[in-house]
Parts: sequence; structure tokens; C-alpha cells
Amino acid sequence: MDSLSLIREFLQGRLGVEPEKIVPGAFLDELGVDSLMVLELMFEFEDRFGVTLAKDLKTPRTIGEMASLMDRLRSEEQS
Repeated sequence: MDSLSLIREFLQGRLGVEPEKIVPGAFLDELGVDSLMVLELMFEFEDRFGVTLAKDLKTPRTIGEMASLMDRLRSEEQS
């Protein structure tokens, strides 16, 4: 599963956001995602892909930023 698919699955399941609204340019807060929900999504990401996130990561503001962050962390973990 790629990062964008994980984000779509999570937001659809938790908030009922329609998948077609979960696009890279969408702002997380406009989709109803608050800071706690971002943390929950990041924990889900850690569990699903077996990576550990640094505590000082900058909080993503858009779906695209979050997906890019996840993709970068996955590629670093595999290196």
C-alpha cells in the first residue's frame, strides 16, 4: 500500500471523508483533521510500515506534504 492510499483509507474510515477529496493539494484542517488526528495517522503509519518517526518532525499541512513525508521516511528506512 502506498502512502496516499493509507491516508485515504484512514480519513475515510475515521472521518468519512470521500476518497476523491483526499488529493495532494487538500489541506488537512479543511478535511476535518486536527492535530490529534494527525498524530493518530502518523502512529498508524509507524505500525503499518514499521518505521519510527522522529519527535521533531514538522507537522504536515496538506495531504501531499503528509504523503511526501511518509514516502521519504519509508525510503530512508529501506536504505
